[in-house]
Amino acid sequence: MPLSAKICGLSTPATIDAAVAGGATHVGFVFFPPSPRDLSFEQAAALAARIPDHVTRVGVFVDPDDETIARAARAGRLSAIQLHGTVAARVAHLRQLTRLKTWAAIPVKTRADLDAARSQVGAADRLLFDAKTPADAALPGGMGVRFDWSLLDGFRSPLPWALSGGLDAANVAEAVARTGATLVDTSSGVEDAPGVKSVDKITTFLQSVARL
Repeated sequence: MPLSAKICGLSTPATIDAAVAGGATHVGFVFFPPSPRDLSFEQAAALAARIPDHVTRVGVFVDPDDETIARAARAGRLSAIQLHGTVAARVAHLRQLTRLKTWAAIPVKTRADLDAARSQVGAADRLLFDAKTPADAALPGGMGVRFDWSLLDGFRSPLPWALSGGLDAANVAEAVARTGATLVDTSSGVEDAPGVKSVDKITTFLQSVARL
């Protein structure tokens, strides 16, 4: 199966264009005000207009209210929603509300953290295994933190899944070889500073993915 790649936290026309031109299968729009990657609905609408239909537009949220996610879905022409810090019952509700493909983020630090994956069966369509950030962190992801990929050794995910957390052009090949991921997700790994995406780093990351 060809390796798919998501470039998350995009916020400018140039970086959208680089992701699309480089072969990204998914792009991510962040709707979470504390994040340096946060978009207004107006910004998301303008960026979404540049994205061809074959690229999946994913809205990224941290336990959002119904109105926020509904407005974001319309503005960003979302194909999928990615939920962080959201319990399974709420994930199921938002999936039903939006009628969109729904990803549930599973923060991972120890093997026991993977047990949360099973709670999302029947609620989410896909899991996103991401590094667990420190308890006092302002953000649940996008901080360049990776987890020990060996924790996935022998783990049978109950749902399709993607790999995130500290991925960049230099380590994505190792990550895929170790975990067998078929969809990889990067954000800070293609930035020059928090929230500032690099066209060159996006291009290099997607070139690395294309070689796998």
